Amino acid sequence: MIIEKLKYSIIVPVFNRPDEVGELLDSLGRQELKDFEVVVVEDGSNITCKDVCDQYAGILDLFYYYKDNSGPGQSRNYGAARAHGDWLIVLDSDVVLPDGYLKAVDEALAQQECDAWGGPDAAHPSFTPVQKAISYSMTSFFTTGGIRGGKTKLDKFFPRSYNMGIRREVYQQLEGFSKMRFGEDIDFSYRIVEAGFKTRLLPTAWVWHKRRTDFRKFFRQVYNSGIARVNLEKRHPGTMKLVHLLPTVFTVGVFGLLLLAPWTCGWSLLPLFLYALLLCLDSTVIHKSLWVGILSIPAAFVQLMGYGLGFIESWWKRCVLKRNEFSAFEETFYK
Repeated sequence: MIIEKLKYSIIVPVFNRPDEVGELLDSLGRQELKDFEVVVVEDGSNITCKDVCDQYAGILDLFYYYKDNSGPGQSRNYGAARAHGDWLIVLDSDVVLPDGYLKAVDEALAQQECDAWGGPDAAHPSFTPVQKAISYSMTSFFTTGGIRGGKTKLDKFFPRSYNMGIRREVYQQLEGFSKMRFGEDIDFSYRIVEAGFKTRLLPTAWVWHKRRTDFRKFFRQVYNSGIARVNLEKRHPGTMKLVHLLPTVFTVGVFGLLLLAPWTCGWSLLPLFLYALLLCLDSTVIHKSLWVGILSIPAAFVQLMGYGLGFIESWWKRCVLKRNEFSAFEETFYK
């Protein structure tokens, strides 16, 4: 079988998310630019998306693979080894693309060359209030400093795997993603930059990103991100910045203010109240919804404190107890 040369291969690892994959494939079918294939890698799911993929067989140049569970990073590598495009675009299964996404990518790359790139994410109007609140907590200046894909004035840009592209030959040279279960995309981005390759932010290549659908799942996600940050610093010394420490400082500060409350007649909680009010007002204006603004308060606290608690646990095990990354967090790595 002769495979025609393609410019883009879109790789999507999936684990028990057939409905979300359907929405992503539907948005891919509406792309203005058609020079691409889609490689869906089912990562040992109990609820597969094969039937969903079959529905798009005549609409998209789509390849579906099922494999044993090995994590998102290894699933991307599996898909990349079977892709045919000059560019490998990695997307999470819970994103939806605007109709002009690929055209925006194509135009941006024609204007300025690079070896790897990433794009921002946003909340779609159809998202639930909780999803919008979670999206706000991950992208707001008042929570993450707006570092997740919104700034163009960066000396070094590190793409995230929910929306990133990389030249096939660069991917192959670096042997793709590591076996880290959490933080593997940042580890890969660090290796791209450390190898001397050029990365870019493409502001016009944005996606709608659903993230987690409830606060419990969101807490686990950001907790694991906090764990990963210490492991990343161990792998790539000097990559930890002040902004990465702020959630931990915030977490310690919250517990400190709560402990002081009985002795201050509750006045120590005033900074937390003012911060919550700021979050609510800002999110309400952005989303034009008071309810989303109210939900953004717990979303922000979950995001910051979940990350902070994960960071503290990882720091204790890795830096104080001196355990290596595999023995300290066996469940966060795939063998």
